Amino acid sequence: MNPPAPAVATTVAGSLPKPSWLARPQVLWAPWQLAGEQLAEGKRDAVRAALKMQEAAGIDIVSDGEQSRMHFVHGFLQSIEGVDFARMKRIGIRADRYEADCPTVTGPVRRPRPVHAGEVRFARANTDRKLKFTLPGPMTMVDTLADEHYRDRAALGLALAELLNAEALELAALGVDVIQFDEPAFNVYMGEVREWGIAALERAAAGLKCATAVHICYGYGIKANVDWKKTLGGAWRQYEATFPLLAKSTIRQVSLECANSHVPMALIGLLAGKDVLVGAIDVATDAIETPEQVAATLRQALQYVKPQHLYGCTNCGMAPMARPVAEAKLRALAAGAAIVRAELEAGQHKG
Repeated sequence: MNPPAPAVATTVAGSLPKPSWLARPQVLWAPWQLAGEQLAEGKRDAVRAALKMQEAAGIDIVSDGEQSRMHFVHGFLQSIEGVDFARMKRIGIRADRYEADCPTVTGPVRRPRPVHAGEVRFARANTDRKLKFTLPGPMTMVDTLADEHYRDRAALGLALAELLNAEALELAALGVDVIQFDEPAFNVYMGEVREWGIAALERAAAGLKCATAVHICYGYGIKANVDWKKTLGGAWRQYEATFPLLAKSTIRQVSLECANSHVPMALIGLLAGKDVLVGAIDVATDAIETPEQVAATLRQALQYVKPQHLYGCTNCGMAPMARPVAEAKLRALAAGAAIVRAELEAGQHKG
């Protein structure tokens, strides 16, 4: 279907900014500006634009940019029975880092029909490049729900994992090359990751023949997350608890935050044998990285990851960013990876 990705291939963590005519710009959970058939058409146009923006920037493994979803978690949950969006509750999420209006679980969760199949068919038909599709991870979904039925985070998480697995298997059959589960909650509830999070993640990915990935970061570049990071000290070691567990898991790829963070790069050495998607683009600042800055981050990663397992990526989704800023950052990501790729071909790095 498409050629193999080059060494030190580039990809995105997930979301990209939406056009201002589709949703209010630079806002999470931004309301749609259109309705009915105009909204459906607008979403399709936005997906085309997101794909072409990535292709023009030189990104190797592209995404639909989550253009058809208001939010990466609720976009899936809106089609799930047992989740009532008419009963929204304002709750603290990510260990009360910030509050969000979340739907209520009122009964057993059930997926009555495919959720994202139409979006995948459209994206697959509009790019020849390798295609990634992102889904919310079970633990992060649990953390973004007001549960009045299961009243047990692990039980709800495993029930959601069953639904995710059915969805993921169908999407892979439609031509998705990489299915990524987004689990920012893994950086918050490390005890639960060990107790049930990895098991739920593996259940969600069971039987997939395409590449599987998990994205674990420190959140979008919004004030609540930026303020939280300031409390984490000079060395962010949350990954130290989860990476050994992921190294033993069946998940093939791990996407993490590196650029302008206090994550010790040596921690990626705990992911031996996995593909490592190194965040070389900071989504919490509008400052545009230079290609050399991107290359420097990737060179540092090469001290701990073999070249065939290294990918250049963004730290997190770019939904809250201005579109011109995101586009410039993607160009820098591709150009920086090209520098490192050329150095590898010239034998300047040993793997």
